[in-house]
Amino acid sequence: MKTKIIRIGNSQGVRIPKPLIEQSGITEEIEMILRDNEIVLRSAETIRKDWEASFEKMAEQGDDVLFDQEEIEKSSDWDETEWTW
Repeated sequence: MKTKIIRIGNSQGVRIPKPLIEQSGITEEIEMILRDNEIVLRSAETIRKDWEASFEKMAEQGDDVLFDQEEIEKSSDWDETEWTW
């Protein structure tokens, strides 16, 4: 897609069509990177931003147990002979 650079006060900018912003998942804040003579725009939100709160909620509800805890605690001959602990 080609577009023109426009003046915005003492700066310059480009208009990004609304459908393009919606498809990109960008909401309010972006990160701008110059890489190999290209300007790359991407969402500034981190992918795992809510993980800490989710894990805390899981722990409060007792939903943070390992399903295979018994298997983990068992050791096999292979574990004992092949691994250096």
